[in-house]
Amino acid sequence: MDRFIYKKSAGVTALSASIPDFTYKKHSHKEYAIGVTLRGIQHYNLDGSLQLSYQNGVMLFNPEQAHDGMAHDETGLDYVMLYIEPQLLLEATRQKDIIRFSAPIVYDDRLQQRILSLSNAILSEKDEALCNELLLSLTDSLIQTNLSTENRKDNPLIRKAKDMLHTNLQSVLKLEEICKELDLSKFQFIRLFKAHTGISPYQYFLNCKIEHAKQLIEKNRDIYSAVAECGFVDLTHLNRHFKSVYGTTAFDYLSHLN
Repeated sequence: MDRFIYKKSAGVTALSASIPDFTYKKHSHKEYAIGVTLRGIQHYNLDGSLQLSYQNGVMLFNPEQAHDGMAHDETGLDYVMLYIEPQLLLEATRQKDIIRFSAPIVYDDRLQQRILSLSNAILSEKDEALCNELLLSLTDSLIQTNLSTENRKDNPLIRKAKDMLHTNLQSVLKLEEICKELDLSKFQFIRLFKAHTGISPYQYFLNCKIEHAKQLIEKNRDIYSAVAECGFVDLTHLNRHFKSVYGTTAFDYLSHLN
């Protein structure tokens, strides 16, 4: 049976997941995602190439890096994942510019143990002070192992399009307005956006709505206000899309927080 447990502390969200046959829809996160495969093989497509994370593999996702995910075979998959806001990682690492992981999967015992220590502390609801210390140890390991060496600048048109998408999360996707502002045809824009992000404008917009709903649920503990504010038809509509990205419904996610 699929199992997804989310907890949050020190600004970091931890996920403990066990999936026999669940498949994540292609999506991206605004956070860094850093995890460890505990059992089985994690199978996912990232930047157009297949990735396989075997037991003890450390998975490294950059912000807004589109991917899907599933167990590689019928034996299923257990893993943990940490979601860390870019600004929080910058503060912890004392870096000035947004860093990007240059390798999607590494096998590093010290890094693996520090990810597990922090995820276990968050999931078992240890003191936030301890979680902060463990986060600092983890970010030190990331820097020391030279995983964060690749810098890449955003395309200005794509950044502007993303900003416009983020300001209209309560409504439907207004593709014509964005294209007019960027002076591109709809087909030019869709191709350009997908080439730079690995995901279509519509799917990116939907992911942003889902992610914003998650933030509102965490902040207000009110699932119905999240439905209304993010422009979903009803709770069933939100739950369906939420599950495709987070493995659990918005309703169940809220129950884990309380």
